Amino acid sequence: MIIRNKKGYVHSIDIAEHLNFSRPSVTRATRELSKMGYILIQEGHWILTEKGDALAERIYEKHRFFTEYLSSVGVPKEIAERDACRMEHTISDESFQKIKEMLQNKR
Repeated sequence: MIIRNKKGYVHSIDIAEHLNFSRPSVTRATRELSKMGYILIQEGHWILTEKGDALAERIYEKHRFFTEYLSSVGVPKEIAERDACRMEHTISDESFQKIKEMLQNKR
C-alpha cells in the first residue's frame, strides 16, 4: 500500500528496496502470494486482487496505528515507522483490535 500510494504502481524491485530484502527473496514471495490469490503480475507490475487488497488494507491500518501511537509517546518518527513495519506483520488481528479498543476507551 505504501509503495502503491507513493508511485501508483509496484514492481518487485520497489518492494526489495523498501523492505531491504534481496530480489530473489521478493521473487519467491511473489510466487507464493500469487499462488495464494493475493496478487497478479501484469507487465512487471504487482496488482492486488480483491483478496490481496483487503489484506493490504488491514496491514496498512496496523502500520498507521502503530506509527501514530509510537510517535505520540515520543518515539522518533523514523524509528516509529520502522518498528510499525515489524509489528504490523506479526500481531494478530485479535490482539490488534483489543489494543486499539483499549486505547480508544482511554480517550
